[in-house]
Amino acid sequence: MTDTKICGLSTPEAVTAALGGGAAFLGFNFFPASPRLVQPELAARLAAPARGRARIVAIMVDPDDEALDRVVHTLKPDLVQLHGGETPARARDVAARCRAGVIKVLPVSAAADVDAAAAFDGLVEHLMFDTRAPADADRPGGLGQPFDWTLLAGRRFQRPHLLAGGLDPWNVAEAIRLSGAPIVDVSSGVERGAGLKDAGLIAAFLDAVARA
Repeated sequence: MTDTKICGLSTPEAVTAALGGGAAFLGFNFFPASPRLVQPELAARLAAPARGRARIVAIMVDPDDEALDRVVHTLKPDLVQLHGGETPARARDVAARCRAGVIKVLPVSAAADVDAAAAFDGLVEHLMFDTRAPADADRPGGLGQPFDWTLLAGRRFQRPHLLAGGLDPWNVAEAIRLSGAPIVDVSSGVERGAGLKDAGLIAAFLDAVARA
């Protein structure tokens, strides 16, 4: 059975759809350049119904300690997702400082990028493989582009890993089949516009994963 993370939530309706469809992880984005940016206070209110039903994830990009402390104090996430250029040492520090698990995102465009996960494997709670953003992109993820899912085929890691990048209700079953990923992550693929989650698309995505 494949688990699902719905990322970039910003409305009660989207949270309700995610929980109703059985999402295992709910993600709230704190990267200023993201169209899915929420403030910690709003994220905490949105996450309240999910406590004990799904794991709460704070998405951050190269955060300093002050930013981490504000988000963690307010949201109290189960996991902090590091989506920047954080080193293994920084990932370890974040886990200790936040008393939370860490998801480390690795950008992928070739097999060597998957190999690079070895530096974090076993150190963090989950690895996430996402499409490498273009050099001129204003954010490292959430761009709606897939990578070659077969790059993950047969790969084994110490903890269940996540597949992200360009997934939607129409391609997620194929992505699971080709990659073997135990957890899939979606953001733009369940939106009707940048940052605007669609409850119907969330339900469709979760149904497609359940049927895969």
